[in-house]
Amino acid sequence: MTKSKSKQPPAKIINYLEKMGVSHDILEHKTVYTAIDAANTLKKKLNEIAKSLVVKADKDYYLVLLPADKNLNEEKLKKIISQQKGKNVKTVKIPGEKIMQNALKIKAGALSAFGKIHKLPVIVDKELEKAKKAIFSTGGLNHSIEMKVKDYINLEEAVSGNLGAKKKVKKQKTTPAKRNKKTAGKTTKKTATKKSPKTEKKTTTQKKKTKSAGQTTATKKKQL
Repeated sequence: MTKSKSKQPPAKIINYLEKMGVSHDILEHKTVYTAIDAANTLKKKLNEIAKSLVVKADKDYYLVLLPADKNLNEEKLKKIISQQKGKNVKTVKIPGEKIMQNALKIKAGALSAFGKIHKLPVIVDKELEKAKKAIFSTGGLNHSIEMKVKDYINLEEAVSGNLGAKKKVKKQKTTPAKRNKKTAGKTTKKTATKKSPKTEKKTTTQKKKTKSAGQTTATKKKQL
């Protein structure tokens, strides 16, 4: 049985790696859309997954790679690119999906980790170098490339620098419900003073009986 085209690794990436003679492993897996999905599916640590981002610095595009457990620090990246260019970069931003697709002439989800394929200069976060091997995107949803980080940097002639920031996980604060003292006091007071209709009726009846008894005694005294 022949595999469908969507289940085969992107030929362009495989041919590129084989032509350059770089040692690598092709990993086939279920469909993944993000670096975190890849880590869960392949049972790898987040710092072993290379997250690929396209960044626009002024008018130029760059391919930036970070460990999946890091976010991009745009200010740090701006300094690295400014040093590389020899002039100050004014703006650094991650373009929208459609802008990126039009600029690179690729389909949605087809961005790989290989800048030379996309004709983009590559910048790698130094934290990624701590992993001997890492998982790189092929631009396909069902295949990834595992290779040495050093081999990748040499292959892509990538610039290395500190450009990552730790991901911040927001914790939801749970505050105990505050008791309304005023309401509680009023309720207690009302409960203490309020009489039920039956009690009021009973009290009224007793008063009437007492009054009648008093009138009868007075009448007897007069008769006597």
